[in-house]
Amino acid sequence: MIKTQNPQSKIQNLKSKIAQSPYQAYIYSYPHKTAYRPFNPPIYLPELWTQQDRQALFLYIHIPFCEMRCGFCNLFTTVSHNEDFISQYVRTLQRQAQRMKAVLGDASFARFAIGGGTPTQLPIQHLATVLDIAENTMGAKLQEIPISVEVSPETATEEKLKLLRSHSIDRVSIGVQSFIESEVLATQRRQSNTQVEAALTRIKEAGFPTLNIDLIYGLPGQTVDTWLQSIHTALRFQPEEIYLYPLYVRPLTGLGRTDKEWDDIRLACYREGRSLLLSEGYTQVSMRMFRQGGQGGQGGQGGQGGQGGQGSNLSPLSPPSPLSPLSPPSPIYCCQADGMVGLGCGARSYTNTLHYSNEYAVGAKGIRDILQAYIQTADELFEYAHYGFQLNAEEQRRRYILLSLLSDEGLNFVNYRQRFASQVDADFPELSELLTLNLAIKDEDSLHLTEFGIERSDTIGAWLFSEKVQELMQDYELK
Repeated sequence: MIKTQNPQSKIQNLKSKIAQSPYQAYIYSYPHKTAYRPFNPPIYLPELWTQQDRQALFLYIHIPFCEMRCGFCNLFTTVSHNEDFISQYVRTLQRQAQRMKAVLGDASFARFAIGGGTPTQLPIQHLATVLDIAENTMGAKLQEIPISVEVSPETATEEKLKLLRSHSIDRVSIGVQSFIESEVLATQRRQSNTQVEAALTRIKEAGFPTLNIDLIYGLPGQTVDTWLQSIHTALRFQPEEIYLYPLYVRPLTGLGRTDKEWDDIRLACYREGRSLLLSEGYTQVSMRMFRQGGQGGQGGQGGQGGQGGQGSNLSPLSPPSPLSPLSPPSPIYCCQADGMVGLGCGARSYTNTLHYSNEYAVGAKGIRDILQAYIQTADELFEYAHYGFQLNAEEQRRRYILLSLLSDEGLNFVNYRQRFASQVDADFPELSELLTLNLAIKDEDSLHLTEFGIERSDTIGAWLFSEKVQELMQDYELK
C-alpha cells in the first residue's frame, strides 16, 4: 500500500482547483524541474545505468541558443552568444557524449530529438557536428528511428533543412505562435508573416514526413476570431501535427516583468480551436497536441513517449511521428518505463529511479553562469549526476499515472499492475474523484479523461503531484 496524503484532503483539493482557472501551471512531466536539488554526494552514473533497461532509450540533445528571447519563454536558452562560445559549447557536448557512451555501453536508441533553444541557430558546420555526435558517438541509428528537430522561421534555411533531411530527420517542429503580426510583436518576438510562410514553404518542399506547427492562445490583443484566423492559416500548410498552447505568464520572462493585464479568453480559444481541428480531421492526442487523420505513433503502450519538456513540445506527452511504411522496425519507446539520455546543458536524463540535469535558470545571468560551468566541466565529472530528483516507489507510480492519464492512451490497469505488482485503486483511491467530477471515465481495463478532463489536464496533473514535490517547488528560488 502506498502512503499518500489523506484521500479526502486530496478530493477537496481537486474540487477547489477545478473551480479555478485551468491555466495555473504548464504540466508536461513529473516531477517538475523546480523540485530538483543538488545530490550530496554526486551519483556515479555507470552504477545507475547498469540497473536500467538500455534497449529502447530516448536520446535528446539540448542547444541553448536563440536569435531572440520570446516574452513567454522560460526555457533554458540564451541570446548572448558568439561563434567562439558556440564552438566551446559544441566541443563540450562532444566530450560529454564520449563519456556517456562509455557509461551506457551497449545501448539502443528508439527515438532522438534536438531541442532548445533553437537548434538551427547553430552555424551549419556545428549543426552537422551535433548530428554526427548522435549517430557516430552515441550510436543512434538515424535511418531507423523517429527524429524531431525544432526550428524557427528565421533559421529554417534551405541549406540547414537539406542537412537535416539528409540525416533522416522525419519531424520538424516550428514555433509560429500566431500569424497575426501585432500579436507576435506583443510577445517581444520579431517575425513577419512573409518570413514565416516562406519558412513553412521550404519545410514542405524539403519533404519532411511530419511538420508540426506551434500556436499560442491568450496572447495580448488576441481575440477568438484572430486565434481561429491563425489556425486557418496554419492549415493551409497541411501540418501533420499542431500544438495549441495556452499562454502562461511566468516569473522572470519578458511578459512576466510587465504590468500588463489582458482579458482571459484562453478557455474560449481552446474550445473553438479544438472544435475547428476536429472538424478538419485532426485527432486530439493530449490537451495540446492534435494529429492529422488520427495517425498512430509507434503503437501500443507508450506511444506518446517524448523528451521530458526539454524543448517546447518534446515532452512525454508528445508521440513520435509515424515513419514511412518502408522504414525498418525500431524499438518501441515507452515514456513511463524507458530511460532518457540528455546531452548538453539544460538537458534532463531519466532512469526509473533518478532524474538528473544541470541546474535551471530563466534569467540571463543565471543561464550564462550555468553554461560557463558546463563548458568548464572536467571530462570525468560527466560520469556523475550532481543535481536532480530521486524517485521512490510512490513517486514512480505517480509519474506513471500522470504520463498515462494526460494522453489519449489513458491509464491501463493491467499494465500498471504488471509494472508495480499492486492495484492502482488501492494505491491511489482518490482517483475515483475524477469520475465523480466528470473528469474521467472508467471501463474494465483503463481510466481515460473525458473531454472536460482533457480541458483541465494541467489542473489534474498538478493535483497528482506529491506533497514532497509541491513543497520543493514552493521552496525553489528561481534564478
